Amino acid sequence: MRLVSYNIHKGIGGSDRRYRLERIVDVLTALDADFLCLQEVTVDLPRTHGHDQATLLGLHFAPMVAAFQQNVHWRVGGYGNLVLSRWPLQERHRIALQFGQKKPRGAQLLVADTPDGPLRFTNWHLGLSERERHWQLQHLLAHPTFRDTDAHPTLLTGDSNDWRNTLGKKLLQPRGFTQATSPPGRFRSFPAALPVLSLDKVFHCGRVVVEAAHLVRTKAARQASDHLPLVVDFRLRGS
Repeated sequence: MRLVSYNIHKGIGGSDRRYRLERIVDVLTALDADFLCLQEVTVDLPRTHGHDQATLLGLHFAPMVAAFQQNVHWRVGGYGNLVLSRWPLQERHRIALQFGQKKPRGAQLLVADTPDGPLRFTNWHLGLSERERHWQLQHLLAHPTFRDTDAHPTLLTGDSNDWRNTLGKKLLQPRGFTQATSPPGRFRSFPAALPVLSLDKVFHCGRVVVEAAHLVRTKAARQASDHLPLVVDFRLRGS
């Protein structure tokens, strides 16, 4: 199975600052993933031509199942996280991760009915401060909905903004998670034109076996967004 995590930056190129959602579509189509975990997907924003990107992407990649979580609501439009799954979603949950008065953020918690059995995965976009990120991850891990689905093999993914690489060592490794995007120096994903920070990460536990993980460094990917897409190929042990 293949999962792609990608902060699409609202479809705005990281170098030319032009809105071209078709470039995002081209990059994702070439990757032929079973799960697309996207961040900064807009709805009705003037800057992105008022497009409902969640619907447009859902239609383009049909018959994949779409689940959208709008976190930021402005006077006109907003944006959030979008998941597209090749297989049915047994469960889909929206977990708010807003920390104090900071920008609203959230995590999608989903359970997919894959051919190899149920798979739990999250799609998140965490905060800019380390204190905020640590609170968000602790809140997610302690959330009753997360704990109720603990029996499933799990992938945690998305734009972590964890430029100091502390989430894995301090919070996730003690809970049995392994970081697939390690060492961080091999997974510098931002800014796309000349990446220096490892922001897009994947952690896993349970029966998940990660067979390969890499960033897409093509010219098309460098132009489409200010993040590079992260690709993870995996299987479920015993399947």
